[in-house]
Amino acid sequence: MALSEFELIERYFTGIGTSRDDVILAVGDDTALVAPQTGRHLALSLDTLVAGVHFPVDAPAETVGYKSLAVNLSDLAAMAAEPAWLLLALTLPQADPDWLERFAGGLAALANEAGMALVGGDISRGQALTVTVQVAGYADRPLRRDGARPGDGLYVSGTLGDAALGLQLWQGGQREGSDAHSLIERLHRPSPRIALAQALADLANAAIDVSDGLLADAAHLAERSAVAVVIEPHRLPLSSALRRSASAPQATTLALTGGDDYELCLSLPLDQEGAAKALARQAGVILTRIGRVENGCGVRLISTTGETLTYARHGYNHFPVSSG
Repeated sequence: MALSEFELIERYFTGIGTSRDDVILAVGDDTALVAPQTGRHLALSLDTLVAGVHFPVDAPAETVGYKSLAVNLSDLAAMAAEPAWLLLALTLPQADPDWLERFAGGLAALANEAGMALVGGDISRGQALTVTVQVAGYADRPLRRDGARPGDGLYVSGTLGDAALGLQLWQGGQREGSDAHSLIERLHRPSPRIALAQALADLANAAIDVSDGLLADAAHLAERSAVAVVIEPHRLPLSSALRRSASAPQATTLALTGGDDYELCLSLPLDQEGAAKALARQAGVILTRIGRVENGCGVRLISTTGETLTYARHGYNHFPVSSG
C-alpha cells in the first residue's frame, strides 16, 4: 500500500542521527526547535544534489544518502565548524520503499558518525530525483576564504583526482577490480575533513573545500583573499589507484580540474608546516604542500623548472558562459 508524505517521513526519517541535548523538537512538527549554546557562532550551509548532475542516476541509494550529507559537511569542515543539525528536502519521482530505506541508512550512518541530528525537512513528488540538505553547526574559530597571506604555503588534504576518475569508470561500466572499487568509493563516499580542519583552526589562515576542481576553488580563495596562488602540479598528492589507472598527464589533469574530491585546500604560514602535518597525521589524513601564496591575483601553474603552464579547463561550472 502506498504511503503518504507524512507516513514516509515517520517510517524512514524520524530519529535519524544522534540524540542531542540541544534539540528541543525534531521531525514531526511545522518547524524544528533547537537551543544553540550562548556565545557561539552558528555556521550554516545548504547544497542541492540532482540525479544525473551531482551523482549518477544509477548510484546506489545508500551512497546518495551518504554523499548528500558529506558534501555539506565538507563546507562545515572548510570553516572548521562543529556539526550539529541537518534538514532534508527530498524530491522523488516515485516513493520506492527499498530505495528510501537504503537512502536513509546511508544518511543516518554519516549523521551518527558526525554527531548530528536530523531535525526536519520535506518530501515531495517531482520529475527528477533531487536531494537538498541544510546543515548547521558551531564555528568558534572559523576558517575563511579571505585570510590567505603572501608568504603562506598552499596545502591540500588527502589525494586529488580519484573521484573524477571514479565517475568515468562508473559511467563506463568499469567497476571491477580493487583500484576501480577504490576510485568509485571516493566518488560515492567522500570524506569530509571535519577533524583535520578543527585541528588546524589555530594554524591555518584560510581554507576552502575542493568540490569543483582544485584550480577553480583555489581561484575562489585567491579572489577572496586578494592574493595570487601558485600551484606546482608535480607536487599534487595522487593515490596509488589513480597512478595505476591513468597516465601521468591524465592523472594530473584530473587532480587539477576533476572536482568531487571534497578535500581541503588551506593556506598557512610555512613555519607552521611541521606542526600542521603532525596534527594531520593525528587526524588520519596526509597534508601536502602544493604551492604558495604571493602578492598579485589569480592562479598560476609552474613546472619543476619554473615555467608557466596552462590548462584549458579549470573546473566544473553549472552555468558556463559561452564565448560566442
